[in-house]
Amino acid sequence: MKYYVESYGCTMNYGEGRRLSRDMASMGYSEALCADDADIVILNTCTVVETTEKKMLARISELKKMKKEIIVTGCMAKVQPKRIEIRLPDSVILPPSDYHQFAQIVMDRYGLAGPPLQTIQGTEAILPIAQGCLGNCSYCITKFARGRLLSYEPETLVKDFDSFVREGAKEILLTAQDTACYGFDIGTDLPTILSSMLRTEGDYRVRIGMMNPNHLKKIVDGLIRCMDDDRVYRFLHIPVQSGSNAILRNMHRGYTAESFLELVDVLRQNIPEISIATDIITGFPGETDEDHELTKELVKTLRADTLNITRFSSRPGTEAASMELLHGRILKERSTELTDLKNKVEYDVNKRLIGSRFRALATETGKEGTIVRTGYYRPVVIREDIPLGTFVDVEITDCRSTYLFGQRL
Repeated sequence: MKYYVESYGCTMNYGEGRRLSRDMASMGYSEALCADDADIVILNTCTVVETTEKKMLARISELKKMKKEIIVTGCMAKVQPKRIEIRLPDSVILPPSDYHQFAQIVMDRYGLAGPPLQTIQGTEAILPIAQGCLGNCSYCITKFARGRLLSYEPETLVKDFDSFVREGAKEILLTAQDTACYGFDIGTDLPTILSSMLRTEGDYRVRIGMMNPNHLKKIVDGLIRCMDDDRVYRFLHIPVQSGSNAILRNMHRGYTAESFLELVDVLRQNIPEISIATDIITGFPGETDEDHELTKELVKTLRADTLNITRFSSRPGTEAASMELLHGRILKERSTELTDLKNKVEYDVNKRLIGSRFRALATETGKEGTIVRTGYYRPVVIREDIPLGTFVDVEITDCRSTYLFGQRL
């Protein structure tokens, strides 16, 4: 029998999807190239916003019509199992908290397919380091799916990290709902586990996943020291969500716009040219024109390398779901304004890099050529075929708002 893991959403979900794939291979199941060719489809769901939830339900219906055996995993399996059961009354629904039972459930339902098959590690590896978080954001449904922080044991993580490098991984993505609070529940922290991982010899790159400002503040000095190692991307994804302190309070984010900018200043003073990515939710309930203007001012002041803008989406069961929504027209207008501003700022940030030279790692193949990542995780398009996992020296020749163009030296 053949299986296919179809993952959606965050890097964490994709990392867990790969683990489920390894479990399937260990039971002798061979991997199909697509869902059409599979006997068993593992649908690894996301439900972070309403549009994604609708996409998951539509995909479930498609797979049902194809008469596939379906195992539903991911966040939707935890927070909206009834919606899945209505459509798939006889299928396996497995939330992230029960992944340790996955292999046994598959074995009981479908049996062993044959001797264990070897999985091939590519040049990119994803390493989830924790489940859950310590936040209480008023809009977030993911906290219901993932629960409170549960950090994985350091010894296991270092062993997995070593294995990835030994098997040929050149880029390893550390991921969690909030990587900054890793270890707070087990007496350690992110800089400590990262330092242990970096004892592994090799020419590779480590990307640290999304982290919230209030927890990053507690470990920032140790993290800065870790970034002295060239094998760690000088890149951090730190969602700010709003430039208005009133909105941040209503979101229960635990920091102010001013403290966020002060934290970024500390990072930039110690790591010149560090690449900062951030997120903004526009149109949060109660957001006034003044709140919107404060967010625009923050965008101009921050000058982030990457800015992700999301219109507020009410999620069932969250505190924000009971708040009065803004009109859709207002959300659209504010989203358009912020997107135009984002494109202008990102283009300006990228333009000043033209003529710079970097050592970069080929990480993926794009429509216009090979995408390589600089040590600051900036994407550079090289219009030639470069084997993934190869390090090259590049010079930046042009840019767009979201990426750079370069040539090999």
